[in-house]
Amino acid sequence: MVDFYYDKGADGLTILGIMGEAPKLTQSEAIEISRQTLKRSGDKPVIVGVSAPGLAAIEELTKAVMDLGAAGVMVAPPASLKTDDQIFGYYQNVVDALGTDVPLVLQDFPLVTGIHISSSLLGRIVEAMPSIVMLKHEDWPGLAKISDIRNAEAKGRRRISILCGNGGVFLPEEMERGADGAMTGFAFPEMMVDVVRHAGKGEMDRAQDLFDAYLPLVRYEQQPGLGLAVRKHTLAKRGAIASATQRRPGAMLAPKAIAEVERLITRQTKKLEALS
Repeated sequence: MVDFYYDKGADGLTILGIMGEAPKLTQSEAIEISRQTLKRSGDKPVIVGVSAPGLAAIEELTKAVMDLGAAGVMVAPPASLKTDDQIFGYYQNVVDALGTDVPLVLQDFPLVTGIHISSSLLGRIVEAMPSIVMLKHEDWPGLAKISDIRNAEAKGRRRISILCGNGGVFLPEEMERGADGAMTGFAFPEMMVDVVRHAGKGEMDRAQDLFDAYLPLVRYEQQPGLGLAVRKHTLAKRGAIASATQRRPGAMLAPKAIAEVERLITRQTKKLEALS
């Protein structure tokens, strides 16, 4: 799978994120998967998700993967946080625990975490914690947040990278707002590579046309509770992984769902042929 994503044009990888099966792994398995991915990635940057309920687990996994050569770690806020001050204090505690030399990605994914981080709070965090160098933008709706960040940077605040998630479902609009690229999974990563490339050249119509060809499958893959099964089925079909089976608990796709995915892929292929 590592080779597959790089062959499709990925610049790097983020592993052990929220959508995948990282929460079903033991700590030793998480470290072993990180070791294998980093070894296979060569000089490509790999960011490792280390989110956990407690700081001790975050600190332990972070030390292990940074020693293995990770480019940084990603942390999402726990659902127990209720106020802006609690969110700010949590990330300050994370920075204090890991040290300021560990590059951090702040994962802003309120649809899953239930934690809403405003643009102003993000500004406070960025200004106070220089080791937070990237925002994984997964707010929905959240396009205005990208604009807020870039506008503040134009007025003198330090720049952070913004890479976007949510399966790429809003990628063209996010790129137009000032995002740097995608940091998310999709069974056709070449879509995100091409959309980002064309957007970077200012070729937004071409980027949108390509995105539109993939959009039905992107949408289908974004179904809560079913998305991972859809993605693993498609990745197995494409030869990126050997099996679509999920670690328990996890369900396989029903025959009707498989037929729907196959139909979407067939239509997608025809649309791409027409575009080329």
